[in-house]
Amino acid sequence: MYKEFFGLRANPFNVNPDPRYLFLTRHTEEALACLTYGIQSRKGFVLLTGEVGTGKTTLINKLLEWLRMQQMATAFIFNSRLDVPQFLDYMMTDFGIPGENREKSQVLLRLYNWLLDRYRAGETAILIVDEAQNLSDEVLEEIRMLTNLETFTEKLLQIVLVGQPELEQKLKQPQLRQLRQRLTLRAKTHALGREETRAYVMQRLLIAGASGLPIFEDAALAAIHLYSEGIPRVINLLCEHCLVNAFVDRQKTISVEIVDAVAKDFDLTDSAVSPPLVAKEKFDLIETLKALTALADRLRQSDPELPQGRKL
Repeated sequence: MYKEFFGLRANPFNVNPDPRYLFLTRHTEEALACLTYGIQSRKGFVLLTGEVGTGKTTLINKLLEWLRMQQMATAFIFNSRLDVPQFLDYMMTDFGIPGENREKSQVLLRLYNWLLDRYRAGETAILIVDEAQNLSDEVLEEIRMLTNLETFTEKLLQIVLVGQPELEQKLKQPQLRQLRQRLTLRAKTHALGREETRAYVMQRLLIAGASGLPIFEDAALAAIHLYSEGIPRVINLLCEHCLVNAFVDRQKTISVEIVDAVAKDFDLTDSAVSPPLVAKEKFDLIETLKALTALADRLRQSDPELPQGRKL
């Protein structure tokens, strides 16, 4: 409802993991490079972890988009509350492997023969499991056993496990040590820094059709980073509701007051990490200190006898 008011073609802050909106920070680029390298090099097992809302699924969707462009066979399991038969059935269906006999031995035989055919054709098959921290130990053990599907030199199935940091803790259990030992590459997603948050918001607005004119004040962007702690999902939530509130009030720019009001509505003002500061005051104080420091440096250059101050 606010798109026309702000000159946008799409909603820039939908929480859907749309790969078009993937924001490439240094950490994101490293994670994506790690995943693609692991798959192309047939490393067998790759682990991707990150805190809730840091863009793991968006990153995976970007990876899937690339894999499908390369015409690689993929199976993507996003419902991790499955037992072993359900897991195998879901995987076989997503790979498009036919067969009505659901006895485990027959399922694995069909999978092995199908993977061999892909390998002989020079193709790669990739299994991606999202929310893997919720997998039972039995399913995780079954996934480990799938890595035994191999030739003398190559793994036939490339597996990417994606989950929250709890997955790393889970893999440290003694009964899962064999699986942990087979993890060849590890990648992580991270929260955004303040400048990254600003660039993230601007990029999403531009992709959605913004003209480039400022919609969010600098102090508002600083407040968004403060309240969201750099978590992209929370940034999207704040920005979406800021646009709605500004549209209702017929304001063309988002002020820090609007951000403060939205953060209060979502109980983000009592963050356990960030102190309950007024974002605008904090932003203005930092900018004032920077300006005073620069002025003091210029004065010292013009008069060397002035005492040297401490760097801020």
